[in-house]
Amino acid sequence: MLTDHERNRHARHLALPELGEQGQGKLNRASALIVGVGGLGSPAAMYLAAGGIGRLGLVDFDTVDETNLHRQILYGESAIGERKLDAAWKRLRDINRNLRIETFNDRLSSRNALPLMEPYDIILDGTDNFAARYLVNDACVMLHKPNVYASIYRFEGQISVFDATRGPCYRCLYPDPPPPHLVPSCAEGGVLGALPGVVGSMQALEAIKLIAGAGEPLIGVMLMFDALTMTFRSIRVPKNPNCKVCGPDPEIRQLIDYEEYCGPVNNLEISARELADRIGKGEQLLLLDIREPNEWSLGHLEDARHIPMRQIPAQIETLPRDVEIVVYCRTGGRSANVQRYLLEHGLTKVKNLAGGLMAWAREVDPSVQVR
Repeated sequence: MLTDHERNRHARHLALPELGEQGQGKLNRASALIVGVGGLGSPAAMYLAAGGIGRLGLVDFDTVDETNLHRQILYGESAIGERKLDAAWKRLRDINRNLRIETFNDRLSSRNALPLMEPYDIILDGTDNFAARYLVNDACVMLHKPNVYASIYRFEGQISVFDATRGPCYRCLYPDPPPPHLVPSCAEGGVLGALPGVVGSMQALEAIKLIAGAGEPLIGVMLMFDALTMTFRSIRVPKNPNCKVCGPDPEIRQLIDYEEYCGPVNNLEISARELADRIGKGEQLLLLDIREPNEWSLGHLEDARHIPMRQIPAQIETLPRDVEIVVYCRTGGRSANVQRYLLEHGLTKVKNLAGGLMAWAREVDPSVQVR
């Protein structure tokens, strides 16, 4: 039964015959876990909180950065440098004081994915990389839970509901992750700030429909949105009878950490402090900045050479083979992929700056500007 406060708060929901008091009661008793509280997770969390979901779990391990603010609407300028989960908790409690919020300040991995997801009715994938998407998908299949999936890039967004008990999973559409060095990130290609607001809100909408049993969820359908032309189109996604994870004889029975599987060969990393020490000693190193030109122009390491990630294959022959190369980007992800590519193509003295230029600014030189 709803309280008088809940009836008043959700009066516009109760006026909808497809939802009504019964549907609102289901929402109040339901739980959802959002993996990644960034551009997609921000609007999804806010609308689920406003819509009256009873319990909301948030998984993220990042802090609020100024570059987040144009699209991650959970956070304001006063939250810069704060843990995202702390800032999100305060904002969501202000939206709905009755909401039970559970936060998990950790990176999703094969170690924690199943125990994190198991207590929740529905999972929303707000991640921004393939390794995490495959992990979320596989865990949802193993736990028999619906996965409200979305992704964004530049001006385009995608959304679907992958529920292997009633339709396909993510691997039915994309069986294996692409080679990591071929995958551009939002930092490289950019993303229109309002785009994740549109797509993340649709994630919340699909979650509410699933919980309340209203309408037709996007099971077996991928909805694609083009912000430049303001057009939507949808494609049918059939269930793959030979799917590696949701098929009748699954090949994958345990979770895989693709960041490790596809990570740098031999995990050759160097910390910011170690690199600073070696530079201070005058050691001969080639600092290779593989960020985009707009990132480079804001700030970079002194004497670094700049080759944007996508130009590496064309310029690999210009790199020395007798000098140790330290590759870096903003946070260490893109540079790890470039490191792997260089090692696979015959360069043997290549290290990745762990944590990227963000770690350098945090541990060595705070004056370095990082976008």
